Amino acid sequence: HRSDDFTVAMESVTAWVWGPLSLGTVLAFLRQHPARFVLQLLLSLGQIYGDILYFVTAAQAGWAYSDPRPLYFWVYFVAINGLWLLIPGALLLDAGLQLARAQRLLDQPPKKGL
Repeated sequence: HRSDDFTVAMESVTAWVWGPLSLGTVLAFLRQHPARFVLQLLLSLGQIYGDILYFVTAAQAGWAYSDPRPLYFWVYFVAINGLWLLIPGALLLDAGLQLARAQRLLDQPPKKGL
């Protein structure tokens, strides 16, 4: 199946890119690194993109690989996987607000000394 190739490719990106980037982001926050919110933004956006691709490919396959029973479909498939949209979405919003705040401070005209 071509979908298996897609899944392998996406999981390879997850393992080799998003995994190390997650560790780097945690370390950046622990060390108060100036790039921490940029890393948070990138990681959150990547997670949202991957989850959207996951849902879209499942929908295009006619939900063939998900359990059709309502409890499993709505709770396990939709709700649990939906958390991978909500949490990174909140972190994406937080990163955007933090970066906008920092940019506002940089855009302020310098104060003249007394």
